[in-house]
Amino acid sequence: MAALSGGSSETCPLKSTLNRLKSNTSGSPRARTRSEPLYVISLDRYGRDSDFSIRFPDSISMSESLFDATLTDGDCKIRVSLDPAINKLISRNKLHCGSVVRNVEFSRGDADAGDGESFHVSGLEVDRLYGGDGALRALSSVNVRTIPWMFGEPRAGPLRARRTSYLPLWNNYDFCGEMWRDTPPSEPDAEDSEEELDVADIGSTVSLAKVRRHFLSGSRRYLGALCVRILHKSKLMYYGKADQKCDSPYKAELEVGDGSSSACVVLWNTVCLDWYRILHPGQVVRLCRYRVKESYSSRTGKDSEPHIEISLNSRNPTAQIYIIPKNQISPDWALPDLPHSFTCGQEISSCLEGHICDVIGVVIFVGRSERRVKRKDGQRSELEEYRWIQMVDRTSDQPIMIKLFSTSQPDVQSRICPMALVVCTRLKLIRSAVDGATTFDYLTNTSLTQVYCTGTGSRPVMPYKGIRPIRQFLHWLRRVDERSLLDRAVVGGYFSYPPLPVSLHYYMENRQREAGLISGGEMKLECEKLNYREKQRFAIQCVITAACYHHREASGQYQYSDLPSAPLSPRVPRQREGSDPYRTPVKRKLFSSSSPRKRLAPPLQSFTTEDDAERDCSLFDGAMEFLVGEQDDDSIDEDDDENFLTPPTSPTTSRLGLTRVAIETLPRVFSYERRHVQIVAVGMQVNSFHKLLPQRELESFSPASCYTGYFTLTMRALSDGVMLDVVFLPAAPGNLHWMPLPLSHDNSWESVLSHGGFSPHAPPPSPADLIATANQLTNQRLVCVLDACALGGEKMELVLNRAFPLR
Repeated sequence: MAALSGGSSETCPLKSTLNRLKSNTSGSPRARTRSEPLYVISLDRYGRDSDFSIRFPDSISMSESLFDATLTDGDCKIRVSLDPAINKLISRNKLHCGSVVRNVEFSRGDADAGDGESFHVSGLEVDRLYGGDGALRALSSVNVRTIPWMFGEPRAGPLRARRTSYLPLWNNYDFCGEMWRDTPPSEPDAEDSEEELDVADIGSTVSLAKVRRHFLSGSRRYLGALCVRILHKSKLMYYGKADQKCDSPYKAELEVGDGSSSACVVLWNTVCLDWYRILHPGQVVRLCRYRVKESYSSRTGKDSEPHIEISLNSRNPTAQIYIIPKNQISPDWALPDLPHSFTCGQEISSCLEGHICDVIGVVIFVGRSERRVKRKDGQRSELEEYRWIQMVDRTSDQPIMIKLFSTSQPDVQSRICPMALVVCTRLKLIRSAVDGATTFDYLTNTSLTQVYCTGTGSRPVMPYKGIRPIRQFLHWLRRVDERSLLDRAVVGGYFSYPPLPVSLHYYMENRQREAGLISGGEMKLECEKLNYREKQRFAIQCVITAACYHHREASGQYQYSDLPSAPLSPRVPRQREGSDPYRTPVKRKLFSSSSPRKRLAPPLQSFTTEDDAERDCSLFDGAMEFLVGEQDDDSIDEDDDENFLTPPTSPTTSRLGLTRVAIETLPRVFSYERRHVQIVAVGMQVNSFHKLLPQRELESFSPASCYTGYFTLTMRALSDGVMLDVVFLPAAPGNLHWMPLPLSHDNSWESVLSHGGFSPHAPPPSPADLIATANQLTNQRLVCVLDACALGGEKMELVLNRAFPLR
């Protein structure tokens, strides 16, 4: 790689290629780099607009997204747009920030569409030999921020659509970029193009009840300013469509109230960019130059009586918002207090399903980020990002389970980690049954959910300080054994909740939004469609042809030492001894009570600037924020036994899954000293170079003590012979992370697979004993429930959740 010197066109491949393209006015409108690598150092997404067909006349992509990237060769860098044909590589995370690309084909922007000064990438090849972090290693001695721009620094914002700001890479609900203000804008301009309001009108104050009566009487005259308290705040909604010309298609809602009534305030478009990050529940605001409409719930017939909606727009008229300081709020205004409904862990089980509540607790588990399909009117609409969170409070040993989706607070949610104190508001109770009597509860978002977390250093101050539930919780924190909580702290890994039923009949009757039985080929096709970190559940009829156990070494690092494969049918003989030097018989308990932790490497320099230097973790000190306020495949020999139940396979038989557990599948010991690095490592792929971690950074954190080993099961689909390589992580007594169902059974293979783990009332069998009895599964037809998750690139995680025998 050439030295960072703004090299000449002869030594700088990027400059050479683009100069060749600029000077070629009569020949081919495209130019391609040769064998020299280019590095992707940023990747940004945005929604396409109504000019898409002009800018990309040959595109057949149905994606609503477009992407811009920053490429460099180490000497210079350039901002380019990417052809929609490349989107598939990004959605599978095969092309991402940190990738090395070759044979990049550039073209000039369309002058007729106003893009004449920009460059476009119409094709490229991802060099997989360099790995996913090839750019990080190649540019390790380079400060990418100081690499000079070719042809000057590009303009801010998307290159190929009239959009004001970029979208997050993996969801549509978070804000992204510097366009989103975190301080109030300057004093708004009092001039208005269509409507003149005098100073007296702006200064006067009117009640919500009066505005409602005035509107319902048919009058549309502006009455005066509103002085209200913000009671709730919704997540951000992006409504951009390809046929819309709106530059900032955003919407957010605030529930507000004064002494007379309550109403919904809607922030539209650029008002969201200016104010969404600044306005929070508990604040008192003065609203001027608003419009009054009939509320959405009234228009759609959801309300029995009419209600109003206060619209704040950037024009016609230009809304004005003022935050009133606390010392200027008068008790005479009779503003409502901030509502709350805190529910402790012990009370959740006695609440009705659908109950809306607030919770506070200490986090003991933060799951990896995953995505699921959101369906609207039965159709696939978009992907939602979520994580599982477990918290404990003073009232119950059982953790509070939360399936946490985006709340449009990326600065807060990205920093949630074990041992943090978290308040979640406006959560909804979901109840799931595994049989007629046993139920499991968890909480999940509503549109008005907000999250407050200690240790983020971000605003706002938690507005519920001083109320009784908070005081009781803090009193408990004074006496809590922090070491016991830290020992339970786990980050990342595969996690499934609530548990599935233990009978096939009950599962098939109660499955939600999940397809029925499918063939192996159909499952393979569906898995190939999954986007990065998208998780989906499948049910498929299989037989198990081989079972292996891989144990975790006591050093904290795991080695793959397996029991010999058990021959489960005449077609699958025992693996020949010595065929794999890593496979040796293992005689140890499947789940030990604890395991030593590996000494962790020092944190990366780029992540040590905040409070990583703190070596002490004090829950009570942190709580004061709430008060004070600031793979290789194994071959299987075949013979001609006619009694075997599955179709014969051939060397070209299709396979799906991983023969070894992925590093993303294993839960990790929480490292308080390196917590910021660890949360990034288990999160989604980042979009900028300064946030990038080495690809194997996750392996620097020891697997959690709840993990002591795993089974790999080789399965053959009954329908078409497709082979599946599946991981099985059985729940076991004493395991607080993968807890077994409270249902006793005999710990036979059939029972273990149908219950997802071992009996809670008996010691689990050793791996050797279980493998020795694997012939129980010979030719046993099973309905297997598999959780598939696309981990990025070519990695497809398949985890066996349940396997029900067919009688």
